[in-house]
Amino acid sequence: MSSTFKTQILEGIPEHLPAPKPYEKDINHAPKRKAILSKEEEKLALRNALRYFDKKDHKELILEFKNELDTYGRIYMYRLRPDYKMYARPISEYPAKSKQAAAIMLMIQNNLDYAVAQHPHELITYGGNGGVFSNWAQYRLTMKYLAEMNDEQTLTMYSGHPMGLFPSHKEAPRVVVTNGMMIPNYSKPDDWEKFNALGVTQYGQMTAGSYMYIGPQGIVHGTTITVLNAFRKINKEPKGNLFVTSGLGGMSGAQPKAGNIAGCITVCAEVNPKITQLRLDQGWIDEKITNLDDLVTRVNKAKAEKETISIAYLGNIVDVWEKFDKANVHIDLGSDQTSLHNPWAGGYYPTGISFDDANDMMANKPEQFKIEVQKTLCRHAEAINKHTAKGTYFFDYGNAFLLEASRAGADIMAENGIDFKYPSYVQDIMGPMCFDYGFGPFRWVCASGKPEDLAKTDAIACAVLEEIKTNSPKEIQQQMTDNIQWIKGAQENKLVVGSQARILYADAEGRAKIAEAFNQAIANGDIETVILGRDHHDVSGTDSPYRETSNIYDGSRFTADMAIQNVIGDSFRGATWVSIHNGGGVGWGEVINGGFGMVLDGSKEASKRLKSMLFWDVNNGISRRSWARNEGAVFAIKRAMEIEPNLKVTLPNTVDDAIIDSL
Repeated sequence: MSSTFKTQILEGIPEHLPAPKPYEKDINHAPKRKAILSKEEEKLALRNALRYFDKKDHKELILEFKNELDTYGRIYMYRLRPDYKMYARPISEYPAKSKQAAAIMLMIQNNLDYAVAQHPHELITYGGNGGVFSNWAQYRLTMKYLAEMNDEQTLTMYSGHPMGLFPSHKEAPRVVVTNGMMIPNYSKPDDWEKFNALGVTQYGQMTAGSYMYIGPQGIVHGTTITVLNAFRKINKEPKGNLFVTSGLGGMSGAQPKAGNIAGCITVCAEVNPKITQLRLDQGWIDEKITNLDDLVTRVNKAKAEKETISIAYLGNIVDVWEKFDKANVHIDLGSDQTSLHNPWAGGYYPTGISFDDANDMMANKPEQFKIEVQKTLCRHAEAINKHTAKGTYFFDYGNAFLLEASRAGADIMAENGIDFKYPSYVQDIMGPMCFDYGFGPFRWVCASGKPEDLAKTDAIACAVLEEIKTNSPKEIQQQMTDNIQWIKGAQENKLVVGSQARILYADAEGRAKIAEAFNQAIANGDIETVILGRDHHDVSGTDSPYRETSNIYDGSRFTADMAIQNVIGDSFRGATWVSIHNGGGVGWGEVINGGFGMVLDGSKEASKRLKSMLFWDVNNGISRRSWARNEGAVFAIKRAMEIEPNLKVTLPNTVDDAIIDSL
């Protein structure tokens, strides 16, 4: 490790400003944000940015920051980008007094790794606007605080800004993160544009601003389960059958890999040439095609030969749906995973306009851009409707596609005028099969950075799951089987991008037993430190009426008590850090979601913490789902109460439909 890395971490914001850095055009940059601030607000944004720096530097920086604001719509402080390479260095290489703090530094670095981050120079990990920080001064200050922190301090993070180190105690979280926690009436899309431009809030997405993203692998497993069960739902084998979708960015980039693992033909459209090439270089797609006629020929060949293949189409997804309709290419499964939570700022692009021209329109003619996007959404929905009339099974992938299409006036509503024509994948697949039973995206990172540690943890997790499966009830046998198959194939599928990390869907029993086995292996010296976490897209962490809680039918899906209770409960049951966000994958103002990180160091204290926290982290959500009268959740919470005598949950009484209908 070079001394430059340690030195730059410890100096925080340097006493002497580094030289300005050139704008690197070969990096995938965030699109220019629309100008939304008044002249007085622009001055306020500059005041806010300059408060990070000594007065002696203000005259030099103000013109530079004004230029960034005018050119990009944000003040990123590019000059402050560190000179060292961004990646998840082994935990021993961080200049930290606290191992827990070093683990958090590792995860921050991973989120900004060029191989992981969507727009690394703008500190955006995925989703077009999912930021780790808003500017590079925040990054530098945060890393300095983490280096200085001891185990009786807690760092508070206000939407990317490190407010400071506060006295706490050893069992408290080392970091508490909040992102975008707006007063409710100030949570519309333009509010994000305005307050983010002012530098006072940010969109933390789900695992970007909470330092728990592990690259596309983080969603590959859930996508694989979704695709497998979607084919099961239509009584088809994946082999030789076609899944059509779009988006190759941060999370959506997982789709073609998941299609390969499931064994189908996947066509995934993407308009960004840099992202498409990156996924090809990383091996997450097999082929790239730029011509629609060539695409039709290639798909028909794959169908005839029953290939398992992933094809990226560099172009607009609407053109693919329309072309396949005209060419009579049957689509078995259809979905969409563009970032429609962010439709007016790069999350979805209009057809008939080049990528560069669309970006120009987005920044300079935002109202026209919105019109073009909504016209495209209507065409998108119309093309999907034609295919579903021929037998295609289409599901909303929780990216706000149906929501934004409905707002655009597309023919996407059910006959009752309230519901959508097509179900959310949570309603149809993940909710009743996984979330209600407590299964969700449990993940871990080997802090040593050693592939051999990851291989050992895979083997440990597999052995634990196989043992649990022998006594599991029939209701969860399929979930257990899918997870064992997944973990056995994890190495050969080459899922690692960035940190040595793994994900699998596990319930409370599985998570706790796997974590305890890891902790014991660390104590025995078999492996080094492990960092636990999960996607917020889980049983308990997220209240999202159009995705995670879309299969809650008692009227409470628009409430956010579960997510708030979850993060509070995690914080005093042993989490190393906790986070709560407004935003996430379905849009600013549309969801509240929370997450955690937990460091396992082989100690008895870590064993105690993991048992307490992981049990709560899952069963909080199962209890809420049970109270909503979800049958699988009622079964799961009753089973949890049998296992843990100290758990006593209010169970629902069901009412006969005849009594209600008699009114």
